This record gives sequence, C-alpha cells and structure tokens, in this order.
Amino acid sequence: MHTADDLNQITPMLWNVLTHLNVPFVRCGLFIIDQEVQIVNAYLSTPNSETIGMLSLPFDESEIIRDMVSHWRDEKIFREQWDRQEFEQWVKSLVDKGYIQGMSEFMGKDTYFDMLHLQFVPFAQGMLYVGSRESMSFQDIELAQSLAESFSVAYARHLDFKQLDEAKQKLEKAFGELKATQKQLIHSEKMASLGELTAGIAHEIQNPLNFVNNFSEVSNELLAEMREEFEKGNVDEAKAILEDLMQNLKKIAHHGKRADGIVKGMLQHSRNNDGKKEPTDLNKLADEYLRLAYHGLRAKDKSFNASMETDFDPDLPEVSVIPQDIGRVLLNLLTNAFHAVNEKQKEAPGHYEPMVTVSTRRAKGGVEIRVTDNGAGIPENIRDKIFQPFFTTRPTGEGTGLGLSMSYDIVTKGHGGSIRVHSKPGEGSEFIIILSI
Repeated sequence: MHTADDLNQITPMLWNVLTHLNVPFVRCGLFIIDQEVQIVNAYLSTPNSETIGMLSLPFDESEIIRDMVSHWRDEKIFREQWDRQEFEQWVKSLVDKGYIQGMSEFMGKDTYFDMLHLQFVPFAQGMLYVGSRESMSFQDIELAQSLAESFSVAYARHLDFKQLDEAKQKLEKAFGELKATQKQLIHSEKMASLGELTAGIAHEIQNPLNFVNNFSEVSNELLAEMREEFEKGNVDEAKAILEDLMQNLKKIAHHGKRADGIVKGMLQHSRNNDGKKEPTDLNKLADEYLRLAYHGLRAKDKSFNASMETDFDPDLPEVSVIPQDIGRVLLNLLTNAFHAVNEKQKEAPGHYEPMVTVSTRRAKGGVEIRVTDNGAGIPENIRDKIFQPFFTTRPTGEGTGLGLSMSYDIVTKGHGGSIRVHSKPGEGSEFIIILSI
C-alpha cells in the first residue's frame, strides 16, 4: 500500500473481510482525515463491491462530514441514518459539486431501500465506514473496530514507506547537488593552483627576458658604433665590436632557450594528463615548485620575503609518478608553508626570519619528500581534520578547503604512498610524503 491507487483497492478488500466476518452491510469505505489541509479523502464502494475512486471532501463540505470529523477527534463511534430521499440528496450534491459524474455511479444496483444506517468507526488516521440496512449490533461494531485497528497499522506502514520514498528522493537530489558543488569546488581549487603556478612562471621567465631585453639594447648600440668605425675605416675596431656583438647574440640565445625551457617544463607539469606515470626527477620537480610557490605569493604580496633552503639527496633515483599531480601536491604544501611563515612574520617580533625548506632522501622501500616551515604551527585540536574535504583555517573566500584533501588523495590513492604531518604550535610544521620506488 504505497499510493492512492493502492488505497483504491482497499475497499474491495474491506468488502471481502466484512463479508467473511458475517457483518451485515451494503456499503463500506474509508475516510482518511488530513487535519493539516482540512481535507477528508473518501474511498467508497458501491453496493456491488466496486470502488468509485477517491473523493477529496473539505471539512465543511456537509454536515455529516463535519460531524464525522468531530467524532474522530473525540475518538468516538459516529452513527447516522438516512432515508432514501436524504441519501439521494447527498449523492446529488456530490454530482453537482463535480465529485462524481452521475448518481448511477454511486447508487449502483441499490435502487430501493427505506433506510440506510451509517456507522463510522474511528482509527488513528480516519474513519472506517460501514453502511447497513439495520443498525449494527455491539458485536458487529467490535468486529469493525478490530478491522479498523488492523488497517490503521497497515496504513501507518504505508505512510512510513511514503516518507522513506520522499526522504530517498530528497537525499538523491541533495547528493546530486553535492556532487555538482564538489566538481565546482575541485575546479576552483585547480584554478587557484593554476593561478599560483602562473604567477610563479611569470616571475621565472622574467629574469631571462630581462637579460634578452638588456643584451638586445646593448647590441643595438654596438651595431651603431660598428657602423661608425666602418665609416671611419677603422676595420680592426669594427671587428672587435663585432666579437662583442656575437657574444651578446649567444647570451640572448642562451636566455631565450632558458625561458623556453621554463615554459615547456611548467606546461608539462600543469597540463591535463591521461594519468600515466613516468620516471621523474623529484629533486628537480621539488626545486621548480619551491620557486614557483614563493614567486606566486610574492606576486600577490610584494612585501613578503622568506628564506628558501633545499637539501636534496644527489643519489635519489627517479620515481615513477604522474608529475603533474605530484607537482600539484608540492605546490599546495609549499604555498601553505609560505602562507604560514608570512602570517607569523606579520605578528612576530622583528628578529623572526621566515624559512621554508624542501628536502628529499631515500626511505625504506621508497623516497621521502619533506616540506618544512617555521610558521605558527597547527593546533593539536585541528591536526586530525586538515586532510578532510572543505576544512580550512583561512578566512572565507581565501581557500576552498580542498587543497590538502586533494593532495592526500593524489598521494595515497593515486600513487599508493603516504602523507603525514608533524607540527608544534609556535615552532612550525613539517609535511612528509613517502612514495614507493
């Protein structure tokens, strides 16, 4: 019994049960009372046991509905009797109000009777209706009460199923919205990482571009001087200037290739990939992202400054990883480290020297990368939460809370490694990544 259609099938069942119990009757039905919307949903039968569908009747639809609802509220049996004329008038009112199509639909084969006795037996959700030629005896009323109580239990289960279905639909909708929101936040986190990366790349290529611009300007001046010497006939002097010019062109080519290498390398680390692992020099990768994270923060805050140290194992073997993903992890950890020392620098006395260190070394069965800072540290009461999705200590609008969560998934699920944190409040934090060889 899950829908209104199921309830429409109840009246034939009631008919069969009342017949089996030898209760004398000619009509039966159910009145489900909805106090919230002030509606009585009636499921009634014709004299030949057929259902006529559901009638939604307002509490004030008629005197008998009002009296029935009043008795239901008082948990009392309600009895009424109609002669044929009164019954036909009530049926005609249902036709006039559009509840049923015609009188024959409800009258059925019951073409003649002198009196109709109506008995309404209360249960938790409404009234069980039994119509009979004679007033029902006490014993028959008790049988009807037992039937009403049994139906009440079944109908309560129906309501439970209905609520469960509605809750399930709401949960499915909420889950769908959550997944969409999660995708948007992950995209936001990736775009934030891309912003940090872009700022770092811009700074990295600025130095070789400055060299290119400077040597280009000097070369133009040398060309002008060489023309003058040729015009004067000073060939030896012109040749000397030509040597300087050739050296400048070599330097321009060198720094141009350096800028090209930086861009290609960073694009290789940042572009979308198909998830394939490749042998990677983790020392080089960590060094690149250390500088990128630092210059990314410097691009946002020109007043920021910090010392950077590296302690790379020169014998570290290449490790099979997805460089774009491990680069994202390093960028996130290093950016957090620089933020931590920056915040402490704003609050600490003048003698404080912000420091971020990256180190690598062989570990048992793999390699280890450590990112260390001397910032304010992570309070013990939130240390277990930092890898949870959406957890962030930054002000609203400055972080999605997905950076460390994504980093954790990349290292553990994507590479079968581990990532943990050691921190002392007031002294700093150290994140340790272990990757298998």
